[in-house]
Amino acid sequence: MRKNFGAKPWCYPQPVFIVAAYDDNGTPNAMNAAWGGIHYDDRIALCLSAEHKTVANILATHAFTVSMADTAHIAACDYVGIVSGNKEPEKFAKAGFHSTRSEFVNAPLIDELPMAIECELISYDSESCHMVGRIINVSADERILGANGKIDPAKLRPITFDPVNNDYLVIGEKVGKAF
Repeated sequence: MRKNFGAKPWCYPQPVFIVAAYDDNGTPNAMNAAWGGIHYDDRIALCLSAEHKTVANILATHAFTVSMADTAHIAACDYVGIVSGNKEPEKFAKAGFHSTRSEFVNAPLIDELPMAIECELISYDSESCHMVGRIINVSADERILGANGKIDPAKLRPITFDPVNNDYLVIGEKVGKAF
């Protein structure tokens, strides 16, 4: 027997993205975004409302990074989702984040988060909140690479958002091989 819930934005896993961009002064800002995913081979799509400071920064610079939130930084990642950069100008620093400028786009890499997708803005529709970025580069700290030189999810320990229960869950356990 199934229980019907109606039209809900529920999907598993729901990645927890930390979106970062510079403001006009070169100060980094970041926000937690749980609604998004890969759109095409070279594109990422996010649902971000226009009132966010990070969105205004992206629209001004046409660049952003998307880092994978991880278990080691759950509190900081949650903080940038709760606190508004419009009200707290030191939000990035107060989260405990430090940044390095991306080599590929005019946006900050969050030093504490070991994997990031570096993007150029393609489009943004303020009515639907739909933002699309072109993936220019994916970077990963060597500490999360496996023996094969690729990203090891067990070392990354990314978190996923449970939209039904408002919880964070960890992913990364290998249960089988595809193909």
